[in-house]
Amino acid sequence: MAQLGFYYDMTVCTSCKVCQIACNDKNNLEVGTLFRKVYNFEGGTFPKPWAYNLSIACNHCAEPKCTKNCPTGALYKREKDGIVMFDEEKCIGCKLCTWSCPYGAPKYIESKGKSGKCNFCVDLIDAGGQPACVEACQMRALEFGDIEELRKKHGNIADIKGLPDSGMTRPSLTMKPNKEAMK
Repeated sequence: MAQLGFYYDMTVCTSCKVCQIACNDKNNLEVGTLFRKVYNFEGGTFPKPWAYNLSIACNHCAEPKCTKNCPTGALYKREKDGIVMFDEEKCIGCKLCTWSCPYGAPKYIESKGKSGKCNFCVDLIDAGGQPACVEACQMRALEFGDIEELRKKHGNIADIKGLPDSGMTRPSLTMKPNKEAMK
């Protein structure tokens, strides 16, 4: 099976949050619900402060905890490309997916009484397009494609400060981190 994934270049991300907004618009999400979120990290002391941004959504992991712990099969991996899909009709709102994902990707949507998550804009991909977040990024900090090809092109870094150990779920994510973000 091929596995689609994301590449994120934090050295050019300006934290404009356009990717986050595009995702919210595409998915018609309520205020406060984010399938893609931009985090800002800062620290250090004068004269050596540091800061970096992290844009993250569902990592469509090779070994997703959410699919393993979903009691109804509402979360599953799509055979042809490894996208972690969500079937709202099967969701019973138990929140096990939200508790299982170390990245916090599935979100409980109170008004629906069910969870929801990034589906990699599967409708856009299937039509030959790009995910809304990738398309919207003005700095081209986001890229998507076959994760092995992205890793060949950009390297294989998925462990940075602020993220859980990649060995837990084997996320389909690679990054170009700032030096401050390295563990």
